[in-house]
Amino acid sequence: MNARSPESVRDAAGGLQQEETISREVVVVNAAGLHARPADLLAREARKWQSRIAFVNDSQRADGKSILELLTLAAEAGTRLVVEATGPDAREALDAIGSLFESRFNEHENDQES
Repeated sequence: MNARSPESVRDAAGGLQQEETISREVVVVNAAGLHARPADLLAREARKWQSRIAFVNDSQRADGKSILELLTLAAEAGTRLVVEATGPDAREALDAIGSLFESRFNEHENDQES
C-alpha cells in the first residue's frame, strides 16, 4: 500500500486533523471484468466504511461507493486499478476490497459458461 499527503479535515470538536490517503493496486482477474454484479459488491463493501474510497483507471476516477461510477471505468479482465482510501478505517477498507478482487468476486469460470 502507498500513502499520499495528508488531507485536513475537521474532527467532531471542529478542530483540524490530518487524514492520510493510502492506496493499493488491484487487478480485475475475473473473466467477465467489472460488470454489474462485482460493481454492486464493491459499492456495498465500500459503503460499510467511513473512509472515502475511489478507484482510478488511468486518468478516470470513480467513487467506490457508487455502482454507476464504478461501471464507467469499463474495467475488463486484466485491468489494473488503483484503489485509494482516506479516513479512519482506510487500511481495513482496502484490505476488504482487495479480498473481493482476490476472490474474483466469488465468480468461477464455469459460472460464466452457464
